[in-house]
Amino acid sequence: MSDFLETADNREELNRYVIEPVSRVEGHGKVTLLADDDNNIHEVRMHIVEFRGFERFIQGRHYQEIPVLVQRLCGICPVSHHLAAGKAIDMIAGVDQITPTADKLRNLVHFGQILQSHALHLFHLSSPDLLFGFESEIQKRNVVAVIKEHPDLAMQGVKLRKYGQEIIRIICGKRVHGTGAIPGGMNKPLSQEDRNYLLKDVQQIIEWSISAVKLVQNYFNENLPTSAEFATIDSNYLSLVNPQGGLELYDGAIRVKDQEGEIVFDQLSDKEYFKYIHEEVRNWSYMKFPYLVEKGMQNGWYRVGPLARVNNCDFIPTPIAEDARKEFSNYGAGKPVRSTMAYHWARMIEMLHCAESIEELLNDPEILGTDLVVEGEQRNMGIGVIEAPRGTLFHHYEIDDDELIKKANLIVSTTSNNQAMNESIRQVASNYMNGKTITEPLLNNIEVAIRAYDPCLSCATHAMGKMPLQVELRHTSGKLIHQLTKTSSGKFE
Repeated sequence: MSDFLETADNREELNRYVIEPVSRVEGHGKVTLLADDDNNIHEVRMHIVEFRGFERFIQGRHYQEIPVLVQRLCGICPVSHHLAAGKAIDMIAGVDQITPTADKLRNLVHFGQILQSHALHLFHLSSPDLLFGFESEIQKRNVVAVIKEHPDLAMQGVKLRKYGQEIIRIICGKRVHGTGAIPGGMNKPLSQEDRNYLLKDVQQIIEWSISAVKLVQNYFNENLPTSAEFATIDSNYLSLVNPQGGLELYDGAIRVKDQEGEIVFDQLSDKEYFKYIHEEVRNWSYMKFPYLVEKGMQNGWYRVGPLARVNNCDFIPTPIAEDARKEFSNYGAGKPVRSTMAYHWARMIEMLHCAESIEELLNDPEILGTDLVVEGEQRNMGIGVIEAPRGTLFHHYEIDDDELIKKANLIVSTTSNNQAMNESIRQVASNYMNGKTITEPLLNNIEVAIRAYDPCLSCATHAMGKMPLQVELRHTSGKLIHQLTKTSSGKFE
């Protein structure tokens, strides 16, 4: 672990620089840097400063309510939480295999969710960094500038996202926070009319997705070596794969590779994730730090999301995306692509895969079936694991004799990337800021590194009671009158 993530011994003597809030990400967070008078960086941390508490307040609710409740964690990736919880609730309901039609409907809405989320991230949040430069004038670092200077590209982004949201609306009733998954299946079939409506534009969506892959791939190649080196770190990679080792976004087994591409674990049951993954809590963030038990806290942290998934899989089961993966893999020359900026490239390959998969599912006759629900014998525990847009998502619930939730544990994608994001920030601070005059454009380099991960900070805040709370009473002149601090151990000072 880098010294920059350790607590500096002389914190009170150092200058403090704060980026608050981190812009163009979902949720609220800040970054602090401690530097001496010569601008040598001594400590870098990303703090998650909001608290959600879903693991606690869903306790006491009936387990069948959970798929609807937990999607309120987020307005960007609610379908991912809905489906992960849905899979966990299937297990509690005693259902190990839902019907083919229900399975295809869940996959369809899942592909629509990933497509719209990936489009939102690239075109609305990250494209200003790629199109105008990391240290561009602040007025250009937004989607309005993209619309003004690249109107066709901006419109593609809007329509790609709209298409994914239309899939969600048709299957779940609303674009955000709808309903679909119920214990043992789905709550309504897809009509012929709705299928034809979605088929009408799917070829255009595929073409735009191909263009998006080329856009990011060309950016990456044209900006070497910066794109390859910026915020780049060594890490383990964790994701789901299918039984043949292919990319799997809905229902696979766990694979972990190390920084050299050697397989650490393969085909691990997602129902036993807790044997291999533990979480660490630190007193300066509400977000936990997961790690692989076998490798320990220091070396067991890992990355998830598009970069991990494309690095980990042996193939992508749709033809055009597989060709794009091969080009991506060739860049790594047989080893995982380490570049943090390559998240954007991998993300667009996945978006293309989703577009191709949507077309396949819409042309599958079973998608129009009406056999949607399976019943089983109830159990007291359920685990659902899925690949959300930002990475592997774990939902784990236990119920009591009254069928009420008594325990819940969520490991969301951004939580798994927590250590990696801090390491990437540290790398940027070390290589681009150490010893230099710290300016606002220079600080944006750190935000660029964070945005590459597409973090969902509101989803990732679960470590209740572990972060210090400080309350200050000040006179109107600004003079401190009284201060009360609740420490991370719960003591008041």
